[in-house]
Amino acid sequence: MFKKNQYESPLSSRYASCEMSYIFSPTFKYSTWRRLWIALAKAEQSLGLSITDSQIAAMEAAVEAIDFEKALNYEKIHRHDVMAHVHTFADACPEAKGIIHLGATSCYVTDNTDLIQMKKALYLLQGKCLHIIDNLKKFAEKHKNLACLSFTHFQAAQPTTVGKRACLWIQDLMLDFHDLSIQTKELPFLGAKGATGTQASFLALFENNSSKVKELEKQIANEMGFTKIFPLSGQTYSRKLDMKVFSTLTGIAATASKIATDLRLLAHLKEIEEPFSEKQIGSSAMPYKRNPMRCERICSLSRFLISLNENPSYTAATQWLERTLDDSANRRLCIPEGFLTADALLNLLANVTENLVVYPKQIQKNLDEELPFIATENILMAAVKKGKDRQVLHEKLRSLALKAKEEGRASHLLEHIIADPDFSLSTSEISDLLKMERFIGLAPLQVEEYLKSEVIPLLLENKELLASVLLSPVNN
Repeated sequence: MFKKNQYESPLSSRYASCEMSYIFSPTFKYSTWRRLWIALAKAEQSLGLSITDSQIAAMEAAVEAIDFEKALNYEKIHRHDVMAHVHTFADACPEAKGIIHLGATSCYVTDNTDLIQMKKALYLLQGKCLHIIDNLKKFAEKHKNLACLSFTHFQAAQPTTVGKRACLWIQDLMLDFHDLSIQTKELPFLGAKGATGTQASFLALFENNSSKVKELEKQIANEMGFTKIFPLSGQTYSRKLDMKVFSTLTGIAATASKIATDLRLLAHLKEIEEPFSEKQIGSSAMPYKRNPMRCERICSLSRFLISLNENPSYTAATQWLERTLDDSANRRLCIPEGFLTADALLNLLANVTENLVVYPKQIQKNLDEELPFIATENILMAAVKKGKDRQVLHEKLRSLALKAKEEGRASHLLEHIIADPDFSLSTSEISDLLKMERFIGLAPLQVEEYLKSEVIPLLLENKELLASVLLSPVNN
């Protein structure tokens, strides 16, 4: 519901998907705290502590029944969010009141929940990244032979193909997908480390049986879906991990911005455009405008996410000894905002790449205007093969090219070359030198081989993940 008197993050209300917003919602966060307390109780029971099945059942029955108003009131009294939720949970399952949070410190629920949220969020991003790769794979296949101008320094350069350019975008996305996959697979669990990471409280609970303490962690990690556990910690897990995760997120932002910027430039050239709906208005003043507003939004959100990348580095650098609380409020903002922004970027990029609009006639027109200039090197070589002086002809070509640019007609350049006896090249010879296959090199073959060797195997390997991807509609 639109709340006109209350600020709401545009990321959750406008840009990010419902799925990503839910992962960082209060409901998911605090129900995960409760699941962690249940996992702790189950593991402690299995290792011999006096915890009953009925106490665990009572906790399980109350997982979703969170009284947020009561928790807020408890926090006002105790000035401690974890203890506020301990009391709220205990009120919902009084039979288990005495064993909730047994042996744990606050970071048992806060840090482990952060890791659970990040793991789920990374997996969600992984699927969306794969979907975009699939979109661009189809696009590259379709346009692998469509010759177009390429640009260096945004100056016309040796031609390439539309499909080859799309493969450059795919290659960056493949790197992002690899990073997401590694992070999702390798993300460790904090476990149950106690107040300063020594596990002293759990050692006391299990009467100095260190094997049971280690087993406790393994059972909880398995219950929460993790195969790896931080071997060491202070009170918190190392904030270096957040730096690694955000490096992956900002990698997505850089890729998205690069693709969107390319499309904005191509829209200016009238060669390729993002999808434009039937009733969409490009400008309130100029009816003909078709502004690349979704690509512009991608660049805007990317800039925001890249700016967040410094934040985890500062946090990791300024932690005191076993912990300091100045990371807490900071991370409440940074982590959700980073993931919601990455999610918004991939939603937008998926939408844009689904139905890119290509204008082959305009692409050919732009090629025709530049090809005489691009062909001068081939013309020079052909004339030299006939025994002409390279240096003399090079100066002539330079002068003729400048004259043609001043006249605004590239065709004049070819006319002047054909008419000049110093070149000794006929119209048919010049036409042969202008054949497109002489300029695009191996671009079509590169597309075929790259898709076959790299992209298609990745899509087949992850076909179940690809089939499960849900994309939020981009309505604005």
